[in-house]
Amino acid sequence: MPDKILRMARSDASTPRRPVMLAIAGDSAAGKTTLTKGLVEALGEDRCTSICADDYHAYDRVERKELPFTPLHPDCNYLDIMEQHLQLLAMGRPILKPVYNHATGTLDRPEYVEPKEFVIVEGLHPLSTKLSRACFDVTVFLDPPEEIRHQWKVQRDTAKRGYTAEQVVADLVRREPESAAYIRPQRRYADIVARFAPIESRNDPPGTPLSAELLLRPTIQHPSLSSVLTDDHRTAMHLKIMRDADGTPTDCLHVHGHASTEEARQLEKTIWAELEEDGGPPDSLGRITDDQRSEPLALTQLILLYHLLAAQGSER
Repeated sequence: MPDKILRMARSDASTPRRPVMLAIAGDSAAGKTTLTKGLVEALGEDRCTSICADDYHAYDRVERKELPFTPLHPDCNYLDIMEQHLQLLAMGRPILKPVYNHATGTLDRPEYVEPKEFVIVEGLHPLSTKLSRACFDVTVFLDPPEEIRHQWKVQRDTAKRGYTAEQVVADLVRREPESAAYIRPQRRYADIVARFAPIESRNDPPGTPLSAELLLRPTIQHPSLSSVLTDDHRTAMHLKIMRDADGTPTDCLHVHGHASTEEARQLEKTIWAELEEDGGPPDSLGRITDDQRSEPLALTQLILLYHLLAAQGSER
């Protein structure tokens, strides 16, 4: 189905109610799963379906050792099948999704997936084609500094995937050309570009959560933050206009890692109030581990949650 026809079909009021679709793209170990997990917990597993686009790898880990490319290359993935499945999910239909086991590096039995009210798709390639991009209501690209992403990848792959640090570093070097060619270009198609990093001008003590910088592109309507960003809040969060990579003026929201819990919670409640939803912001937002929370992550997830709920409201 051509992307324009798909967009028209999804906007047709006569069609059955469709799910709200969110894409979270980024390189390996950019934080996609952490961001997704908090959103699924906030919405509830009964309302939200999440899938990993990396399940569409065409080869297992052993087979990839003999190939001249890495999982970042389109030829290492069934992107055509991914496109078909995204179209079906976007129209509210089930799929039989492949499963790539990251722990073992094997291709497991496919699983039957039905879309719920919300569908979150995270992975290396969800924004890589025009047709796949047409399936989403909101698109995000995670863009941490490379040195931080490399640290995260070494930590994750040595702890959870059986690699040595030397193997991970060597793999990062091998992947770099394909990252530049196929992953980072997806950044241009995101409605929101999220970057978690320290504030360069500050000398925060060790353990200070990373700050968040969010490019809020005018491709979708973002929450009004004028009532939130008062002088009382500027130590926690501020908004400025900056030039995007193509020169377009773009809002850039900074959420500081040193913000206090009290400041962040006050901001969260103010943003949540715009949705006119019952209760308050979910406690799961910002959770990295059971005993570790990041307020910049929480506010980033809250803005995405705002978009998901607002998009659903527009469908009613």
